[in-house]
Amino acid sequence: MAELMLFRQDTNGRDIELSGSTVALEVELQRRVEAGLEQMLGIRFLASEYATGPWHRGRIDTLGLDENGAPVVIEFKKGSDSGVLSQAVSYLSWLESAHHEVEALVRRVLGAEVAESIDWRRPRMVCIAAGFSHHDRVAVQRLPERIDLVRYRIFEGGLLSLLHIDSSPGPPSAALPRRSRERETVVNSTPAASAPPSPMVAGLAPECLRDLYAEVDEALTAWGEVEVVSLKHYIAYRRLVNVASVLFRPKHEVILVYLRLDPDSVVLEEGFTRDMRGIGHLGTGDLEVRLVSAADLEKAAPLIRRAFEAA
Repeated sequence: MAELMLFRQDTNGRDIELSGSTVALEVELQRRVEAGLEQMLGIRFLASEYATGPWHRGRIDTLGLDENGAPVVIEFKKGSDSGVLSQAVSYLSWLESAHHEVEALVRRVLGAEVAESIDWRRPRMVCIAAGFSHHDRVAVQRLPERIDLVRYRIFEGGLLSLLHIDSSPGPPSAALPRRSRERETVVNSTPAASAPPSPMVAGLAPECLRDLYAEVDEALTAWGEVEVVSLKHYIAYRRLVNVASVLFRPKHEVILVYLRLDPDSVVLEEGFTRDMRGIGHLGTGDLEVRLVSAADLEKAAPLIRRAFEAA
């Protein structure tokens, strides 16, 4: 299982490992994550302790809407719980039967425009716990629902870590998990110059941008496990949150990539990068990168790397 290790440097310059712990009360974790929900998980808060009614007989810890418009159920466990996956499936089943109820809630909390754009194809469950068993990780790969397993730890100094352990990407038509090791097999066995775009690339990109998008897709999926989600107006490249969004501008033969990166940390270049904070745009991400050629993509590579390393 993946392990996160944190170190603090003492007055003598030596690195001392910090020991992680769990919360005493589940609600402590819930309230802290809810307070920073959008920043931590890219999810907009809708409700806390939401009752699912007499049939499902549950109370959802946190209900939200992610940055791609999908409804999200979040469950917190202060320790490990072997029943977390059955609970996840039950609550996702409730979501399927509660469209009107959830839409009314979104309309009340986030407004009518957001309610009208809910993506009901891709509801999600995020399970945040102190740990997950090997059987949990095997089971989540077999489930058709979108479920993310996230492990938490509390460290001294008020530090909270959230580590994405595993996930089920959901229906294959809605999202495509990309693994770098699979891509390397293709790249190593076929010369790059003669390799045709993948069926996914061919189906998503306008013809005039297909070759360039094939290279962009390669660059955005080279950083380990990445989920590629084709949405109505853009393509999201996500781990636990969106790291990059891709939009096509075929009239100008331009690909726009919006990265989850602080524009203040970048030396902006007119016509290439732009600070999008406070500027409405499709997709998610505060830094816009404008690509018209492979040379632009090469120049953007350090920015892409930074965005994925920080995710």
